[in-house]
Amino acid sequence: MTQIFFAATQYAAATITSAIKAGLFGPREGRRLLVVSNTSAIPELSTPLDKMPGFERLRPEFDAVHSWNETIAPHHPVGWSPRPEDTLLWERALRLAWDLGSEPVEIACESIQANPSRAIVEIFADSPVHVYADGLMSYGPTRNRIPVGVHSRIKRLLHLDLVPGLRPMLLSEYGVEPVVIPNEPFLQVLEQIGGNGVTALEEHLPADDRPTAVLLGQYLSALDLITVAEEDALHVRMLRGAVAAGHRHVLFKPHPSAPAQYSQSLEQTADELGVRLAVLDVPVLAETVYQHIRPGLVVGCFSTALMTAAAFYGIPVARVGTELLLERITPFENSNRVPLTVIDAVLPDLERDTAEVGKPLDLSPERVTGELAPLVRTVSYCMQSVKYAPVRDEAAAWLTNNLSTHSKYFKRRRLTSLRLPGGSGVRAESLRRNPAVRRLVRTIRTAQG
Repeated sequence: MTQIFFAATQYAAATITSAIKAGLFGPREGRRLLVVSNTSAIPELSTPLDKMPGFERLRPEFDAVHSWNETIAPHHPVGWSPRPEDTLLWERALRLAWDLGSEPVEIACESIQANPSRAIVEIFADSPVHVYADGLMSYGPTRNRIPVGVHSRIKRLLHLDLVPGLRPMLLSEYGVEPVVIPNEPFLQVLEQIGGNGVTALEEHLPADDRPTAVLLGQYLSALDLITVAEEDALHVRMLRGAVAAGHRHVLFKPHPSAPAQYSQSLEQTADELGVRLAVLDVPVLAETVYQHIRPGLVVGCFSTALMTAAAFYGIPVARVGTELLLERITPFENSNRVPLTVIDAVLPDLERDTAEVGKPLDLSPERVTGELAPLVRTVSYCMQSVKYAPVRDEAAAWLTNNLSTHSKYFKRRRLTSLRLPGGSGVRAESLRRNPAVRRLVRTIRTAQG
């Protein structure tokens, strides 16, 4: 059987390669192909995965590497999927282009709810599918409905153990079992591909007086969660908080697509505070930074890299701005809600929890399974109540006992619409008394006889 692995980012490629090295795809008997896709808004202006520094360290695990962008050109990977009547033609075309012959195929992909993964599993309509998740979204609910012809073929969900003891909700409604990718192979792969990144770091950082705090940029304004000005201010708050915690040399790792003004504002603030600021404007994974400079603190909003720092490297972490994002994030079903909730619930606030900042993160089983897991399941139910109907009683009981101390994770309107504890009965009563609603009800009842 030929195994075909799909990846869109360097982090995703590292995740699936570590799963292979851990033996989760069995011995290397048939061929293994890697299909890379560039899902950026303008792929022509960004570097594809197979051209990035460090990719050559992953290349030996695969017999061939193909570009999904080139295969479906001029279509964009995010916006294209084949028409149902064309899937058989596309399968024949891919088998010819990738020299698959008539042999059976096994698919491993991420983000099964969306393209390009959704497109490829529809094309290879008879193939078993393995879904892998490389971030905190695996702990949240499945975003979109997955047709039975697809979810019935999903064998398992492979995920990194970013929050040890927390069971993913993703695909659980379809009975898909989660499987943890061991930490050691993942860290080894990150170290292998980080070689070129270390060289870039050495060119940007002095040999002595290394940064002791790292600030992570996410470019949240691009997701329409906050404005550019608010995100700029968020980074400044990160810097001021890190300085207040005692750090005099700080490294800012901006999002690759972030505007230059972010670093300009930080540089001005650093000058005012009298601290050294280094801006890492080269494509280096955050994990490479952790491995090489071993900072004493990592600060961010709700980046997955915060949890890799804490869970895999034992580096103290802190959050900034999560309460603002919890208030702003819409709709309630937004897939970023669970990652945001996890970070807010587990990490100390840089500006308020000063006594906890700088200490190793508490990821004890008691805290994860006793406190975090019920919260995540309740938020997930409120996000996708139809899919996770069996969780309703559990969610209602948890809200009854805990809503007063966890109200920031929920919207009153949402609780009202789901008729859960904490919701308002006024809205339902006002609807019953509304003359237009009453007339509509009478009309329907009359039509029904």
